[in-house]
Amino acid sequence: MSQNIFPAWQQPLRWAQKALVTSKAVPQDPIAELDLDPNRPLVYVLPQESFSDRLALHECCEKLGLPSPFEPLVIKGETVSRIIALEPAQLLFSQGRTTDFKARFERLLSLHREHDDLDVQVVPVSLLWGRNPGKEEESVKATLLNKKNPTWLRKTFILAMLGRDNFIRFSRAVSLRHMADNHGTDATIANKLARVARVHFGRQRTVATGPRLPDRQALFHGLLASEVIKDAIADEAKSKKISEAKARERALEYLEEISADYSDSLMRIGDRVLTWLWNKLYSGINVRGAEQIRQLSQDGHEIVFVPCHRSHMDYLLLSYVIYRQGMVPPHIAAGVNLNFWPAGPIFRRGGAFFIRRSFKGNKLYSAVFREYLDQLFKRGYSVEYFCEGGRSRTGRLLPPKTGMIAMTVNSVLRGLERPVTLVPVYLGYDHVMEVSTYHKELAGKKKQKESAWQVFSAIRNLKDYGQGYVNFGAPITVHQFLNEHAPSWRTDTADGDLKHGWMTPTVNKLANQLMTRINDAAAASAMTLTTSILLATEQHAMPRRALEKQLDFYLDLLRAVPYTPLATAPEGDGEAVLKQVLDLNKFDVSEDAMGEIVSIHEGNAVTMTYYRNNTLHLLVLPGLMASLLLRKGCMTRDAILDEIRALYPLLEAELFMGLSNGELDCYLNALLNELVRLEMVEDCKEGLVPRQSRRAELYNLANQVQETLQRYAIVLSRLMKEPEIERGTLEKESQVLAERLARLHGISAPEFFDKKGFTILTNCLKEMGCLGDDADQDKVKALAKTVLGLIPASIHSSIVNND
Repeated sequence: MSQNIFPAWQQPLRWAQKALVTSKAVPQDPIAELDLDPNRPLVYVLPQESFSDRLALHECCEKLGLPSPFEPLVIKGETVSRIIALEPAQLLFSQGRTTDFKARFERLLSLHREHDDLDVQVVPVSLLWGRNPGKEEESVKATLLNKKNPTWLRKTFILAMLGRDNFIRFSRAVSLRHMADNHGTDATIANKLARVARVHFGRQRTVATGPRLPDRQALFHGLLASEVIKDAIADEAKSKKISEAKARERALEYLEEISADYSDSLMRIGDRVLTWLWNKLYSGINVRGAEQIRQLSQDGHEIVFVPCHRSHMDYLLLSYVIYRQGMVPPHIAAGVNLNFWPAGPIFRRGGAFFIRRSFKGNKLYSAVFREYLDQLFKRGYSVEYFCEGGRSRTGRLLPPKTGMIAMTVNSVLRGLERPVTLVPVYLGYDHVMEVSTYHKELAGKKKQKESAWQVFSAIRNLKDYGQGYVNFGAPITVHQFLNEHAPSWRTDTADGDLKHGWMTPTVNKLANQLMTRINDAAAASAMTLTTSILLATEQHAMPRRALEKQLDFYLDLLRAVPYTPLATAPEGDGEAVLKQVLDLNKFDVSEDAMGEIVSIHEGNAVTMTYYRNNTLHLLVLPGLMASLLLRKGCMTRDAILDEIRALYPLLEAELFMGLSNGELDCYLNALLNELVRLEMVEDCKEGLVPRQSRRAELYNLANQVQETLQRYAIVLSRLMKEPEIERGTLEKESQVLAERLARLHGISAPEFFDKKGFTILTNCLKEMGCLGDDADQDKVKALAKTVLGLIPASIHSSIVNND
């Protein structure tokens, strides 16, 4: 079909451009992601008339299954153009030229007036040849490449230089039926559509390129002239007994150490290198939820990405995904330990700014860093930081460090009026490069300092690591959060005083909500589900058919009753999911007379716990439900909900689960209904009863929560014996007993006796009124009775008879 719509004289131009141009569609699947209807007429709106733009769009549409912009549109027997361009093509002599976009809009609207069943989709499409934001002092080359509506000669230069860096951004369709019904069909509406489209295209370009880049030295001099840093320099000179010139020189050194030096050219090169790298490492990168973030950026929000931290790959992967999603990559707060050659200079050019582990005692550094971060927000750069403070060694989210979040809130309190929106991001991998070193560190080995040798070693060992997952969670706008949790914040801070009693608790709430929203967007994967199932068996092995059946059960549960609307599960049935994970060669497959057996490599169980822990929170409540049903035999629905509600605060604190009371009840009831539908449980007159034929599947599900319950049993049993015990002593003795239980009963998970886990647990018990001088002993006994009743008799005995 594409051959027929091009006149013979256009074919050579088409093939010449095809050799120069490689376009990337944003989003990758606009029909699905933007809800485009292939059965309804579709018209494209472009910023300007350009044959080369149409050709690039044609090639892209051909791959996506969308109609070609060269293909005429027939509506009710009338042929109309499928393209509406707002600006004319720039030729050698183009002064005074215009387009007929108003007439085209008016004709489409009048057709809707004549035909009530007509609904044309108008899709704005912008083509971004390169992503150069420009600088405050432009070079000749940048001027040639950046002109919004270039002449044919300049466009030829752009195609030659940037043809392989073309992004085609599709936007959500505007329904002309809706416009006609609600706003009329006259020329005024046509003009309004054109004005809105122009603003839309301008904002899209800003989202993709970011604001203009300042001269780095000019930025430094501007920051050093700020009142905050000038005061800090004076204080430094006075306290250290040095001259102000020396203190100013020190502040400049801090700026050199901290600040990014973003380069669009490096990002273009990085795009190609990282595309090669991901193709080498991963069989796919799965991205969910990006459209909402693009829209927030386009609406003028200051975006702050807050991802979980699994690997050093996180920096590269998230920047790459954001760039590929049509947004400017963020400035990234990276640990100063990564500022080594050659990685440091490359990261800095990629937008990284470096931060020390601690500011304590260094007021000048603190002032310089805060002012630099403030400047990023004021200039409109998106920012990224990891609020866990370091990479998770267990696969679970770490308790958040609130320093960067507090500085972000302070920027808002200082009068940043543009909405600042925090975007939680779940990052997951089928293979984390550093996972083997994590468990060595947990076992007591000293953490190795990052170096160039580590980088080269990682590159040398490239191999297939399965899938990667990037899920954008529900955003939090700081202004709205403050309005809800600190209603007086505007009046309290009007005089510039940012030290108020509500500040610390509000920041802590914000940090915890970010962590729960990261987990809300978790991606269950073939790897996390398979490891969860095998680790829940006694010998870490299962017959292949039984494993596929268990995967089918978990997949049905996760899809029918998702933990949240943003949580994702892998596609395919249990057989397909297992095949995907076995291709990674991380499991043993043996065969006997009765069939194949899948097992975890001997000695590799500890490593596999890392992947299970990524998504443990998705299975812990179904697991607790299965535990109750199997232990009690028959329970009413209300009794099940009551038992789980009592334990939920402990799970909520430890696993960053954010279900409210109402959401929890709805989720639990939906789970029970699904267990009944799947015939795992029978709904009898007396209550809910596990089916005898499905007990094996329920036992595996129940074992997902066993280690968690056993740790709770350790603490609650000790608390019952000695209600007046000091919190520190309780944590220490519980950790010692947990290490003993791990050795006695073959528990391989390092987080089972992790000190941080017991700290979180005792803190939650204190908040629940179960620990401290006024502890509710009846509540402690009730919790202990529930937990001790759900663990195996052998472990129960080891806990209560540990003397």
